[in-house]
Amino acid sequence: MALEKLEALESRVRALVEVIQDLKRTNVALQDEVRAMRERVMKQEELGRRWEEERGDVKARIEKVLNELDFLDCMEESKEVALD
Repeated sequence: MALEKLEALESRVRALVEVIQDLKRTNVALQDEVRAMRERVMKQEELGRRWEEERGDVKARIEKVLNELDFLDCMEESKEVALD
């Protein structure tokens, strides 16, 4: 009877050891996945920052061109007024 209880206990301990090993493997895989996702997020954030910088540069250039066009319009209007 005691031997049967010992064998049952041993069987349960082996099963628990297997569960623990599976959990450790899963944990390592999940840590790798989290690390990869963090790297991906960092890259995406960097791309977003670059995109915002480029957007700001394009906006500034467009505003500069528009100001130059306004200046040209003003010059043409002043020439027309001077000719009248």
